[in-house]
Amino acid sequence: MTVTKTDNTPVTTASTTSADETEPVGSTRAERLSALVQQHGALAVLVIVSVVASFSFDSFATSDNVTNMATSSAFLAIVALGMTFVIITGGIDLSVGSLFALGGVLAAWGSRHGTLVALLLPLAVCGLIGVVNGLLVARSRLAPFIVTLAAMLGARGLMLSLTDEGANTYLIAKGSFLAELGQGTTLGVGNPVWLMLALFVAGAVVLRRTRFGQHVYAVGGNEDAAALMGAPVARTKILVYTLSGLLAGLAGALNAAWLASGVTILGNGMELEAISAVVIGGTLLTGGLGYVSGSLVGVLLLKVIQNVINQIGSLDSSYQQVVSGAFLALVVIAQTYLGRRRQLV
Repeated sequence: MTVTKTDNTPVTTASTTSADETEPVGSTRAERLSALVQQHGALAVLVIVSVVASFSFDSFATSDNVTNMATSSAFLAIVALGMTFVIITGGIDLSVGSLFALGGVLAAWGSRHGTLVALLLPLAVCGLIGVVNGLLVARSRLAPFIVTLAAMLGARGLMLSLTDEGANTYLIAKGSFLAELGQGTTLGVGNPVWLMLALFVAGAVVLRRTRFGQHVYAVGGNEDAAALMGAPVARTKILVYTLSGLLAGLAGALNAAWLASGVTILGNGMELEAISAVVIGGTLLTGGLGYVSGSLVGVLLLKVIQNVINQIGSLDSSYQQVVSGAFLALVVIAQTYLGRRRQLV
């Protein structure tokens, strides 16, 4: 717009350039690239590793191998789903491995009294432990690391007491509904895989489309600001730890159904695997940012790496932990670098 004076005053021209046009283009592109790498970087690596492995090993892309990887990934993925909610709030849950083992033992023990008891008992006990974790973290303001570490030891001790220090192994009867749930297939895919996918779809909807999901992100982003906005911070924390306990117990019950027994040695280190998968999938350990789909990709990537090492044959299984640890370190370094770049731009 041009305004002309009647005297000899210089003509003043108002700028019609929008605010968006004055923003540096490089900054926007850098932010988008950082977000893209953080959200889909693990998926790109998964595709590359899978393609290379398919051409390198004849048995990698076979239906049997893919089915076995998918089924074995389902249990860790269910645990990682609950861990995703916890980490987005800025917390951590070290008890999920012990709850996984406890859930399996309780399901196998309860199967003697029917399928309903076998499924509800691990959910009730593990969910209750999750509630206690949430209450101590949210109400007593104790450190999540200490609270869930204590729960990990307590759950493992309870599981050992139920099995007489691991001497007793409870079996699940063949042909029962519980055994069919863990060992059966639908359309050629294991039932645990279908259940895992349904849970991830529900988790994505809850996290992205509900008020509870908004509260989860808000608490992880800035707890004080979330409280000022009216978000129920304590209730949100209690719910995410309860959800983590429930899902860990469910995963343990499904795993017991798959193996037809409650194996006491399972679950050791699973909490670290779940955390690794969640972080590799793009969820920040500091909270406030995370993706349910990314956690699933992280689980699949860890399982593919483990399978590739098994395919090589000449490498000891301990190399799986070495590779997983190195990959996790690289992801955390990349997240830190991208986070700093976002702050700079």
